[in-house]
Amino acid sequence: MSSRRSTRARAVVTGAGSGIGRAFAIELARRGGTVLCADVNDTAAKETAHLIGNAGVPAHCDVADPQQVRDLALASEGLLGGPPTLVINNAGIGAGGQAIGSTPLADWKRTLDINLWGVIHGCHEFVPLLRETGTGGVINVASAASFAAGPAMAAYNVSKAGVLALSETLAAELSGTDVAVTVLCPTFVKTNIIDNDRIDAAAARMADTLMRLTGVSPHRIARTTLDAHDAGRLHVVPQLDARLVWRTKRALPGTYTKLAGLVGRLLPFDETGKEG
Repeated sequence: MSSRRSTRARAVVTGAGSGIGRAFAIELARRGGTVLCADVNDTAAKETAHLIGNAGVPAHCDVADPQQVRDLALASEGLLGGPPTLVINNAGIGAGGQAIGSTPLADWKRTLDINLWGVIHGCHEFVPLLRETGTGGVINVASAASFAAGPAMAAYNVSKAGVLALSETLAAELSGTDVAVTVLCPTFVKTNIIDNDRIDAAAARMADTLMRLTGVSPHRIARTTLDAHDAGRLHVVPQLDARLVWRTKRALPGTYTKLAGLVGRLLPFDETGKEG
């Protein structure tokens, strides 16, 4: 298969109803591909599919449910007109604003179910199809939070760190094949990820401000990531602030953790509401 995996791809994108997922779908269609636009929100999935015309096929999928992901994988060849050649595990939710011990366990579970288990389910079901075909690619959407480990974001950090580790492991297992793996680790992207009740109100306001001031377009992120995937890159850390954190933590891990702790003490987050 050509190294231009993103050109004329038969792609499956989870969380395609908005944000980075929708941007991936639009860019893949622009590159001549067909896209199975999967989302838990049926209306949003249909909107994305409508935006890309005949290149888009909407599908319902809650990635936290392994049976729904299995059904999506089983249906993908028929819906795409051939076996999938590119799988983008993008679906995710935001979470944060509370310290460890204060974050409700229900929030931990929901965050891990979607952000980590959703990617595990996607890899578990689709990677065997790519292995059987012998070509293709997987793009997993993590976050700079996977290595930044900022305070009051434990559930989100852990979920994205798991996606990073999963992607690196998968890349090692698929080395020597023509199935490529890329993991995306952005900072702020202008999406609706903070619009949920698992983010503390003060943290949501701060994140919204930072997103407006420093966030980049999801379309730029999609283009950058697909180009990097075509070039065979495993890690995509697309923004300067993320790259600075990546390098600083590896060069000065102890100093980085102390600085992160200092920043955390200066920011408001909820230490109440402890749940057992």
